Order: sequence, then C-alpha cells, then structure tokens
Amino acid sequence: MAKVITMAKAAELFADGDIILSASFGMEWPDEIGQAIEKRFLETGHPRDMVHLHAAGCIPADCFAHEGMLKWDISSHESTTPKMAKLIEEDKLPGWYMPLGTMLQMWREQGRGMPGAMSKVGLGTFMDERVDAGCLNPSAKKITEELTAQNKQFIKYIPDFDGEEYLYYRGLPYTKGLIRATTADENGNVTAENEVYNLELSTVARAVKANGGKVIVQVERLAKAGSLDPKLVKVARNLIDYIVVAEHPENIVHGLWPHGKQNINYWYGLNGRIKVPIGDSLKPMPLDPKKVMVRRACMEAQAGWMCNFGIGLPTFCGSVMAEEGVMDEITMISESGSVGGVPGGGPDFGCHWNVEASVDQGEHFDWFDGTGLDFGVFGLSEAQEDGSINTSFLNGITLGVGGFANITAGANTALFIGTFTAKGLEETIEDGKLVIKQEGKLKKFVKKCLQLTFDANLAAKNGKKLLYITERCVFERTLEGMVLIEIAPGVDLQKDILDQMEFAPIIPAGGPRLMPAEIFQPVWGNGGLKAIWDAKVK
Repeated sequence: MAKVITMAKAAELFADGDIILSASFGMEWPDEIGQAIEKRFLETGHPRDMVHLHAAGCIPADCFAHEGMLKWDISSHESTTPKMAKLIEEDKLPGWYMPLGTMLQMWREQGRGMPGAMSKVGLGTFMDERVDAGCLNPSAKKITEELTAQNKQFIKYIPDFDGEEYLYYRGLPYTKGLIRATTADENGNVTAENEVYNLELSTVARAVKANGGKVIVQVERLAKAGSLDPKLVKVARNLIDYIVVAEHPENIVHGLWPHGKQNINYWYGLNGRIKVPIGDSLKPMPLDPKKVMVRRACMEAQAGWMCNFGIGLPTFCGSVMAEEGVMDEITMISESGSVGGVPGGGPDFGCHWNVEASVDQGEHFDWFDGTGLDFGVFGLSEAQEDGSINTSFLNGITLGVGGFANITAGANTALFIGTFTAKGLEETIEDGKLVIKQEGKLKKFVKKCLQLTFDANLAAKNGKKLLYITERCVFERTLEGMVLIEIAPGVDLQKDILDQMEFAPIIPAGGPRLMPAEIFQPVWGNGGLKAIWDAKVK
C-alpha cells in the first residue's frame, strides 16, 4: 500500500545521482514536489548530479536549473524552461533531445522489461546517430562518444533490420518517478479528472517500477480507500509508492498557463467535466498576412480527414474553419491525446474545448507513427534547400523537437506555414494585394540548417505531400526538389522572393501561378472554403 507523506518528506526521498523520470506537458507536473527538492538543494547542496528525463515541455522543471543539481538532461523540449535551456546553451549541463512520442514508446518498452525501443522517427535528423545523436552541446557529444565506446549510446543507428533502417532509443535505469494527478485513495489508486491532458502517467510508473525505482504522485486530494470509480483510475495501486497531497491546491494550473491566470472553472471546459459555449474563443481573424496563410493551408484539407495543427500560427486554422462553417466536417487531434472538440491556441495548446476523447499520450503517438494523420499543419521556422526543417536550434537558442518529429514523419499531407522572413518584418493586405513595408532581417529559406528535425528527402521518397506556405508564395517539395508553385498578388518574384532566399528554387515553365485571389479579400468569395472542400468529394 502506498504511503501518504508530507512535501518535505518527499524532497528527502531524492538522493545524489537519482535518475528521475517525469510525466509532463506544460504546467502539468508535480511542481510543489519540484520546489521542495529545489529548496533542499539550495539549503544543503543535495540532491545533486541527478538526471531528469521528460518527454513534453515542463515549465515548472526550471526549479532544477541550478548548476550541479542535474548531471544530464534528456527531453524533447526545453524552450518552456529558459533557465534550463541557458545551462544547456552555455554547456554547463549536458543535454539531449529525442522525439516526444518515441520517448513515450521507449518508456513503455522498458515497462515490460526491454531496454529501449526501435523507431523510424528521427532518421536523417540531428537525432540520428550518424549526425549528432540528439546532442545539444559539446559536453553531451563527449559523453555520447564515451557511451558509444561501451555500446551504450542513447540513440543507435540500425542499418539493416529485416532489410530496413531504424534508430534504437535506449532508456536509463530510473530510480524515481514523478507524476501529477487529481485524486489518490489511501491505497494509491489515482484518477485525473481535473487534468486537461491524459498523459503518460502509468507508462512512467511502469518504466520506473521495472527498474526498481520508486514512484511519487502529487495530487490535489486524498480519498478513502476503495471509494474511487475503478473505471476512472489511471494508475493502479501496484505502481504507486508515495502520495503527496498538494499544500496549495488552489494554485494548481493546467496546460501552459502560468500560475494564477485561470481559476478551476475555466478548465472544466477543457478537461471534459462540462460542455461549454465556444463563444469568443474562435472569433474571426482580422484580414492580415497571417490569415492569408491560414486560409491557404485550410484549402489543402478535406471533409472526413483527421487533422493536427501545431503550436503557433497553425492553431488559428480552427478559427478560419469555424468562420467558414466546416469545423464539424473534420476531426481535430492534438499530440497531447485530445481528440475532437475545438483545439485551444497559445497557452491552451494541446487542450480541446469540449473534447470528445482524452487518450494516453503514448498510445496517441503509436497511432501517429503507425496509422498517421491525413493532414498536419506545422510552423515554418527554418527550411533548407531540400525542404528539410529545423525547429530545434534557431539563432543560438535551444528550442525543442516535441512531437514535431513523430507527427511530421507520419502525416500523409504535411504543411509548414509561416512568414517568408523574420525579425522586423512589416506587411499588410491592401486592395487584395500583399504590401511589404519592411523586410525581415532573418532569412528562413537557407542553404543549410544547423540542425534538422524533419527530413524532407525521406518524406518525399515515401510519397508524402509537402507544402511550404508563406504570405508571399507557396513551395511544393517534389522528388525533383523545392518548386515555387504560387506567388501572391503584389509580390515581385526577384526582389521579394529570390533575393530573400539563400538557394534557387525550381521555377516551373511559365512561372508560378498566382495564389488564390479570394483569400486576400475580407470575405472569402466563390463559395469560400466549403465550396473547395465540397468539390473534392464529388
């Protein structure tokens, strides 16, 4: 039976050299336990030299961002923990990235006694052993060299397994597991009714227990033994060692929001407790270059498809689809495990208003990798000459790969949308034309990216449809290369496109066609998006 302990006692459980495995997404992490561990470290210098592994971003984990507290950091995303990212960038903390979904699969395999998992996700990217093996700094590369000499590297290239190539992701012997839930009964059974994500709670617990470690759960409240609905239990008593009840449950927040921004009633519309009116959450976008890009992206979808919209600009696709009256004709899916309803944007990323299903995040990525999306829209951060994408390291800043590597690899149609240049760009839509008032200082279409998180060559070889949609033009990656297929009205091909790139795209005979004129108008004419979708199914 699990033991109920205080927050201070929980902090004392952690020892020098512990290998901690966490379930996380945004703010959903046992932050009070993390703060108690941090307090103990700052007062005593212990625990130190720990290793922390988490798949999705983990905003509260910046509490571990003290020199000496961690020995290694392995995740898919550290842009939400700027202090941790700075330690990695300054090479004060060895850091590695792995694909979010593949980390979850690796832990699942460890939970059944295997050392790791094989996957095709990451091939050709900086996570491939033949490139950087996921290393984020020189100290990580040095450690990887040492581990490779012992045949214990974290990511290993398998050139031929039944005639195909794979990457093998190796886990670690976890000593502590950290998860957060809503309710625990006195025996250690755990439910997650107030959480907006259905994370990898049991996956983490099984992986830790299989390695002989201890699992600690932070909850909002404690219930009498045997009083929980067994169908709602997410982690059973056999996987929990310690229960810690939050000392300040009123401060518990969800999604990506910082503390104090929303009260619990806000989250009921996102965790499935109630159905709420969507109201202003999907109000129409103003006509600007962003809306033009989102409109153009939505044209590529069709009724009946399973669709995913990544963080940033792609989250506005729901707004345009709602304005055009086609939201009910597709199924929205987020990497967090949310299915159906309406995806939230910004700090609500991964949450869905009026969600229909909230599945285990790891099982969700099994579906992404195995079946694949019909349609995915992702942010356009930086693209190189062959169309491959960098999302993980931009302008000297460590960002992350998150679920991007898994989802883009599996999507049948993958769109990357974003402005053509960045930093200082000023543009408007006037009289149905794009007007560039000030060009951005940074080029996004470069000769070669420093890191790759998406291999366009492999995707094109596998028959995927790849489009790169900007406010001034559209590229399609074919087997021949990057083809400039469309140009916006009001744009000069040489000055506004070719001169703002570091490579020459393929220009079709007769030149690129104009982007659809109606998407540059206040009201989408010619029947709008619905007419385009209806024409596809006739």
